[in-house]
Amino acid sequence: METHWNSFCTMSIVHFMAYPACLKGEGPIAETVAKIAEDPFFTGIEIGWIRDPAERAKVKQIVDAAHIKVGYAGQSALLVQQLNLNSLDEEARGRAVAQVKDSVDEAAELGSERVAFLTGKDPGDALRPAALEALLKSTREASHYGREHGIALTCEVFDRDIDKKCLIGPSDYAAAYAREVRRDFPEFGLMYDLSHQPLLFEESKAALSLLREYLVHIHVGNAVVTSGVPGYGDLHPRFGWPGGANDVPELADFLRGLFEIGYLSEGAARPWVGFEVKPQGPGETSELIIAGTKRVWQDAWSRV
Repeated sequence: METHWNSFCTMSIVHFMAYPACLKGEGPIAETVAKIAEDPFFTGIEIGWIRDPAERAKVKQIVDAAHIKVGYAGQSALLVQQLNLNSLDEEARGRAVAQVKDSVDEAAELGSERVAFLTGKDPGDALRPAALEALLKSTREASHYGREHGIALTCEVFDRDIDKKCLIGPSDYAAAYAREVRRDFPEFGLMYDLSHQPLLFEESKAALSLLREYLVHIHVGNAVVTSGVPGYGDLHPRFGWPGGANDVPELADFLRGLFEIGYLSEGAARPWVGFEVKPQGPGETSELIIAGTKRVWQDAWSRV
């Protein structure tokens, strides 16, 4: 593709994954947000839980000064606290909804237009219908609150069998869920992640075709699907990780799929595409991983 990607998408990165010391809403958040905001490669940044109001105020100053768009990644707060939006225990479900509402408040404070979340664990075949009803109830409650604050909700599609083992879930099931939510909240959308695609045993063309009308956000990254290989599961290792499922060819194929379904289209609203990569150990700094992902992206883009 000869035309620059900025003509087709908002290029972002998940901050707390690139800088995992910030995952729990603490640590050098403002300092590391500034590193990303100073990089003109990115036109967006996905920020998660920030417990300290003073730290949030610093982050707000940084993103405003850098003229960078903000997406709010509410997945981190749900994961760290092990909250479940599809819990069949009403009290537990309520705690999860309350956290999403708190995320809406933070997102509004930071200037984001959306809050992303993930569902709880899949309870198995017998209880899945009841879990879906609980999830729909939670999604409607949180979406209503979000609408009151000018914030739309985005559900990220995760694996069901290997790592996070979420209710949402395979792409056909995710599409049916989104269709139901959109009856009342047409602003609701789905996020699909190239990292999760191999964990779902899906292929780009088929999955993206199923999700096309509901997609509002895309992540790109890597995963390991072979048990016993370092990085196994949903750990977001770098592209080219030994035993990993994704590298330049897979990303290029994924990008072709995004063009085919019209998610990437010149002159459109520039939907979000975000890097989600994480340093895995000694010698892998955040800066090296980010630089390597940029190179993979540029190579894959040139092949589309």
